[in-house]
Amino acid sequence: MGNFKQKKFTSKTKEAEYTFQHPGVRTVSKIKDAAMNKHGVVLEERLAEEVLKHVIVSPKMKIDDFDDYKEYTEVINAAYAFISGQDDDEDGAGDDNQQSGSKEES
Repeated sequence: MGNFKQKKFTSKTKEAEYTFQHPGVRTVSKIKDAAMNKHGVVLEERLAEEVLKHVIVSPKMKIDDFDDYKEYTEVINAAYAFISGQDDDEDGAGDDNQQSGSKEES
């Protein structure tokens, strides 16, 4: 396995900086599975715990470390969009740079 892609993200809510790291396709699949209940409904708390554990590498946080729900949802949603390939930095949301090698197209 090569280097996993990283992304710096700056929240709009508090202008705090976070570093996301793609944990690999298998782990993304496990995150999605772990976040669902038996009916296939994504549970917010489970998804957030998995994203905080496997994707947000700096600063290391837990759900209880957030003091603002808007900041919490913005960061978790951005991190999940990053690992699931749904984020486009074309709109200028978040921060800018890709690290650890070249940009890969799938």
